[in-house]
Amino acid sequence: MSKGHVLSINTYHYPKGGSEIIYFANAALMERHGWTNSFYAMHHPNNLPCEDSQYFAEHVDFGAPASLREKAVVAARIIYSREARAKLARLIDSRRIDVAHAHNIYHHLSPSVLVELKRRGIPVVMTVHDLKLACPAYTMRNGSGVCERCKGGRVWNVAIHRCIKGSVALSGLIMVESAIHKALRIYARHIDRIVTPSAFYREKLIEWGWRAEKLVHIPNFVSDAALSAATPGGDHLLYFGRLTPEKGIATLIAAAAASAVPVRIAGRGPQEEELRALAQSLGAPAVFVGFLSGDALWAEVDAARAIVLPSEWYENSPMSVVEAFQRGKPLVGARIGGIPELIEEGRTGWSFRAGDVADLARALALARDTADTHLAEMSVACRQLVSRSFSEHVYFEAMSALYEKLRV
Repeated sequence: MSKGHVLSINTYHYPKGGSEIIYFANAALMERHGWTNSFYAMHHPNNLPCEDSQYFAEHVDFGAPASLREKAVVAARIIYSREARAKLARLIDSRRIDVAHAHNIYHHLSPSVLVELKRRGIPVVMTVHDLKLACPAYTMRNGSGVCERCKGGRVWNVAIHRCIKGSVALSGLIMVESAIHKALRIYARHIDRIVTPSAFYREKLIEWGWRAEKLVHIPNFVSDAALSAATPGGDHLLYFGRLTPEKGIATLIAAAAASAVPVRIAGRGPQEEELRALAQSLGAPAVFVGFLSGDALWAEVDAARAIVLPSEWYENSPMSVVEAFQRGKPLVGARIGGIPELIEEGRTGWSFRAGDVADLARALALARDTADTHLAEMSVACRQLVSRSFSEHVYFEAMSALYEKLRV
């Protein structure tokens, strides 16, 4: 007998990024523990097969060439999609839903789906994978670094500083979207609980005006798959992820040059050529290995002495770090966003001031010079942290308790 029926909602129904991975993982975990699950998303060529897709919202490509009239229609849909709400209503009419769990719904689905859920009396949980509920541009970062200018409702700053892809038009549209949603309190009135994977995101949203009682800190989880004991890697450290400015890779390359600690960089992104040129000009011991996934990526992780995350924006709770911890690899991490929550200094890793080349060079040297015997102890501590805070059991108990509380 089912414990209840969860409706999982996300823009994309394929593993496009971290939020989609959590969307699928949460649904699968709940089903394994006796909950029934339905999906609601947008049609997309890459979507995985789904029996609920007959109800999905139509695909909209905001980047496609369009006439002025078509652009106006798209702009209106970003703010409030009547089509997405109507399609969701049809799905709800076909079954009983006990609780809805939303992930990334902005723009394509819009908060119109939350309005429909609230009208039906269905409690809504929303996991936040970024800071969109506070910052119109998602990241609280612009070209000059961390930015909180929109705090207090000053959303005009997103247009003034062209925070959306450097575009006046796009930034202006998102400014209007944010102003309307904030004025109507459309998210605040239609979400029952907001789940933050990091404690930092909870505190930041409170700081920006969200009510504390609406916010619940539940860390994401990794599979309980058994892995063999980790062995210390070589003398190099590994970064894996997107090659974009907010990730701090330029700082990492400069620190590698200053400390003579070899680093390997796995990933692709718009900054790749610039970073390769920087490494060459500095004579940094940095090797670019390209995009890796699956077994090839985990072989790189296993071969590294430690992993490094030099971010210069408010990271949430990076699953890449938790997955590396599960494999017994400690972290050299920037003290920004949710990253410090993952570091027990000298036990699960080493921290440094975000954006500080000298301090990162110091931390890289610490990782390189740590004795293998102590590194083995750190591997155990990393795995213990995963079992204590990021296991399937811990996540399920917290999330199912939240579902049960809301459906009463």
